[in-house]
Amino acid sequence: MKILLDVDTGVDDAFSILYAALKPQYEIVGITTVCGNVESSLAAENTLKILDLVDAPDIPVVVGASAPLSGRWEGRVRTIHGDNGIGNAELPKSRRKLHEEDAADFHIRLAQQYEGEIVLVTLGPLTNVALTLKKYPDFAKKIKKMIMMGGTISARGNVSPVGEANVVCDPEACDAVFLSGMDITAVGLDVTMQVRLKREHMDWLTENCSPRAKKAVSFLNKALQHYWHGNQVQNYCIGDCPVHDPLAVMCAGTPGLVRTQVRRARVECGGTYCRGMIVTDLREHPIAGGDIRFALEVDANRALRELLSPFWEIL
Repeated sequence: MKILLDVDTGVDDAFSILYAALKPQYEIVGITTVCGNVESSLAAENTLKILDLVDAPDIPVVVGASAPLSGRWEGRVRTIHGDNGIGNAELPKSRRKLHEEDAADFHIRLAQQYEGEIVLVTLGPLTNVALTLKKYPDFAKKIKKMIMMGGTISARGNVSPVGEANVVCDPEACDAVFLSGMDITAVGLDVTMQVRLKREHMDWLTENCSPRAKKAVSFLNKALQHYWHGNQVQNYCIGDCPVHDPLAVMCAGTPGLVRTQVRRARVECGGTYCRGMIVTDLREHPIAGGDIRFALEVDANRALRELLSPFWEIL
């Protein structure tokens, strides 16, 4: 499976990149970065360092949007992701070079090269995707499907009463993407909050990881210390953390992991308390909008086993 990642590399993005890089069924054809957890330039630097941990092949990494379509970026999410975006874990500077290309041009070039094959997986705000669609509307028809980590339908929000961080960061972008006609699956808080990575999972993985994954697991143990603490503050987690971004990446290649329902949807772009809320309409004559596939239930135990599977050594 050829996947194109769009990331704002914080701690859970890093876990996702490592999972995808170690998963034999995945071929990462490119990565773009966007401002969200950190600025897009730092997200790119973090991404290169993460790829180094597993000696990944030369995957082109492109710096994308540095601000949302409307309004301003609020800055790094230090409480959750630390000062450097990767839980304050220190990694050596990468010798890899960033790929110098406009993100929209990069997206369409890959979509044309692998027409009908690429699964676009977004782990941050949808600014880059919206800008690509504005410049190249046929991008929507050239990719196979898109899986996004973002939003919530029934679960409470994590940055507002009804808003999830990736959508709230750039509601206008998400709304534009919803209207694009792409085949979209939204993996949001309804399911990610149900999959909890515990300290004992990482303790077990530390003892059983493969030689190739050893550096990656060591890094994750350091980064997750800050991430666990941040989730205790934000989500009242005790000794565990929700699996946000990795679950979206897993859904790209693991059929049946989540149960979905198609709903007509738009994103609220105004208001004081509801900006960034995903509004779905189940009426017989719904509002004009996108028909989006929302993940509503998840097999949490299977998801955790799948998340750890590329890292361990099968004896």
